[in-house]
Amino acid sequence: MSNDKNKISELEQSIKSIRTELKKVIIGQDDIVEQLLVSLFAKGHCLLIGVPGLAKTLLIRTLSQTMDLKFNRIQFTPDLMPGDISGTEVIEENISTGQKSFRFIPGPVFANVVLADEINRTPPKTQSALLQAMEEHEVTAAGKTYTLEEPFFVLATQNPIEQEGTYPLPEAQLDRFMFNIWLDYPSKEEEIQIVRMTTTEYNPNVNSILSAQQILDFQALIKRVPVADNVLEFAVNLVRSTRPDDKNSEYVRKYISYGAGPRASQYLIRGAKSRAAIQGRFTPEIDDIKAVAIPVLRHRIVANFNAEAENISPTEIISYIIDNMK
Repeated sequence: MSNDKNKISELEQSIKSIRTELKKVIIGQDDIVEQLLVSLFAKGHCLLIGVPGLAKTLLIRTLSQTMDLKFNRIQFTPDLMPGDISGTEVIEENISTGQKSFRFIPGPVFANVVLADEINRTPPKTQSALLQAMEEHEVTAAGKTYTLEEPFFVLATQNPIEQEGTYPLPEAQLDRFMFNIWLDYPSKEEEIQIVRMTTTEYNPNVNSILSAQQILDFQALIKRVPVADNVLEFAVNLVRSTRPDDKNSEYVRKYISYGAGPRASQYLIRGAKSRAAIQGRFTPEIDDIKAVAIPVLRHRIVANFNAEAENISPTEIISYIIDNMK
C-alpha cells in the first residue's frame, strides 16, 4: 500500500514534468492535455473533434516525444484500404534457392501512439481495421495474429465542418473510444503567443520523461487504485440517468433517444481513478466522476429530434443530468 502511494507521488511529478515539456511547444489547451493523459494512463483511446489548425497533430506528436513512444500518423482518405493500416503480406523470393514465401510487412498501426487523422473520411471497412486493433491490441493477417506493442494509444480526429463525402462512425464504433474531446479556438492572448512562437526560428528541444515500461507500470498502478462504494454508485447512477425510461426524469425522456451502456460506467471509474492518480491522490472522489463525465458520455447518448429542434447539445443534456443528480 505504501509503495503504491510512493508510486502515485512519482506519477504526479512525472505529469508535472510532461506538462512543462508540452508547454515548450503547445500554448494553452490545459484541459485537453489533462484529458489525453487521463485516457492514456487509463488505457483508453480518444476521439478529438476540432476545426483544422488547432495543433491536434502537433499536440499528439509532442506528447509521444515526452514519453519516448513510437508515433505514427495515418491520413485517412476514401481510397485507403485495410491493409494500408494493419499491414500486408508480400511475396519474397530466395535468390539462392529460388523458393518463394510470404512475408508480413507491418502497417502504421504498429506503433505506441497512432494518430488516425480524419477517420470519418474513409469507408467503414477500413475504419473497422483500426477499430479491431483498438479493441484487441492485435492484428490478424492471412490467418496469423500479430500482437501490437504496449502501450497502445489511438487518437482519431474528425473535422466538424466538412461532412460531405464522409463516413460517420456508427454508435457501436464510437463506443470504443473512452473520451470524445472537443478542441475549441484559443483565447486572443494564446493566439498571439502561438503566432509569435511559430513565425520565428524557435525550435524547442522536447525531453523524454517516461519510458514505455514506466507507462505500463503506471497503468497497472491505476488499476489498483481503490474506489469508494459511494463513488462507484454515483458513476453507475449517472449512466443509468441517461436512459429514457419511466424511472428517469421527463427532461431525459424528452431529449434522449438512447442512453449510455455499461461501458460508460466502466470508463467513468477508470477515468476518475486515472485523474486522481495523476493529481497525486490515492482514491477518486465524486468530483473526479463529474470531471470526466462529459468526454465519456458525449458520444454515448443519442439526442432526439426535440433536442435538435431546440438546439440542445448532448453536452448541455449531460450537464443538466449531473446538476440534478441526487
